[in-house]
Amino acid sequence: MANNPVRVLSKYIEARGDTFRFYFGGVKEAIVTTNPVVIQHVLKTNADNYQKSEIQVKRMGHFLGKGLLTSHGEVWRTQRRLIQKGFDRKQLDVLSSIMQDSLAESLQDFDRQAHLGPVDIYPVLMKMTFKMVGRSLFGARLKDDDIDLISRTISIVQEFMVRQTIQPYLNPWFSVSGELRRHEEMRARADSILLDYIKKRREEAPCHDLLQILMDARYSDGKGMSDGLVLSESMQLLVAGHETSSNALSWILYLLSSRPDCLDRLRQELDSVLGGAPLTYSDVPKLQFAAQVMQEALRLYPPFWMVDRTALSDDRAGDVAIPRGSTIVVFTYGVHHSPQYWENPESFDPERFTKANETLHTPLTYLPFGAGPRGCIGGNYATLQILMILSVLLRKYDLRLAPGQTIEARPMVILRPKHGIRMTFTEAIRPGVGKLSDCLN
Repeated sequence: MANNPVRVLSKYIEARGDTFRFYFGGVKEAIVTTNPVVIQHVLKTNADNYQKSEIQVKRMGHFLGKGLLTSHGEVWRTQRRLIQKGFDRKQLDVLSSIMQDSLAESLQDFDRQAHLGPVDIYPVLMKMTFKMVGRSLFGARLKDDDIDLISRTISIVQEFMVRQTIQPYLNPWFSVSGELRRHEEMRARADSILLDYIKKRREEAPCHDLLQILMDARYSDGKGMSDGLVLSESMQLLVAGHETSSNALSWILYLLSSRPDCLDRLRQELDSVLGGAPLTYSDVPKLQFAAQVMQEALRLYPPFWMVDRTALSDDRAGDVAIPRGSTIVVFTYGVHHSPQYWENPESFDPERFTKANETLHTPLTYLPFGAGPRGCIGGNYATLQILMILSVLLRKYDLRLAPGQTIEARPMVILRPKHGIRMTFTEAIRPGVGKLSDCLN
């Protein structure tokens, strides 16, 4: 189970049906489901009766503080309302230029690596998206060395949190062996860097980044967030905001490498919509086929492969009795790959997401960013980030999957490539498309 919970749960679905009881780590019982009726009830219809599981909130809260991802009830609703402003259309238009500047910097390094031979795209894209989210949050003053340290810390701590969750019997050992303390010290170093930025920004002129929105937010009593709360929300936005996009981009490039027809069609759409201009948020609705490619990649490789909730009181969803205190695991990967809802579910077919075909989908069988009131707050930002990076990479390079490798998904907090994905990138000059610099300036 610890090595690949997706594979284990998928086998249980085949053997026991779409809803069953399962003991995680042999200790914690949960109701696992891919039934859209149960999913809709838990995440949407009766969402007030379900909150994030104590295990998830406790583990994440220990390392990430008490913010949007780790709070419930009125506290969560208030924080959601204040932070939502950072992801509306007006703010995303403002962030587009910050994101483009960050992308231009990252692509210089990417270009150097591409000329040296095959590139493991997952860590490279992770660094690219983390830098972009870091700049969107903290502006251009966030140093590259600090970005790298915080990124490494988040990755290592996430792996540790997964082990704490799916192997709870090891937690006493983590405490006595010093493993827990070692990860706490790593987190403290990253926190101190960000807290220093926050305190300095309090004394400076206002900027147009997400940190400014967090600092300017006011509660009903007129007070703002403390430095500690701004830190928690910033760290949680960094965690949620970069790996989702880098993960999706890695799988998209992998899938496109075996579908030259889709790649050519996508390039034609990008050329038609953008010409030589950089992508902005207003361009996103015009990129219909790009959206289909992204949606299909997120179906095959949903970043959040499961979502868990705890029942606050006795309930029933369809034929499933849910006693108070029960943990419900929405097995997103399972429902995304169910032949009951998707024809040839293991194949890559962007046509599933044409406007006509989308109307045929069973509700709550596609939920890459969750669903209901706790759906991902940064979904539009992630879409902009993914399409912005694709708009440059796909028109600058021809890409090919390097031979001799096994591509496999590894379920951590995010469903990431287990062994990486190595690809070769060669310069591609296409009629009607200017130089890279034309697309970024």
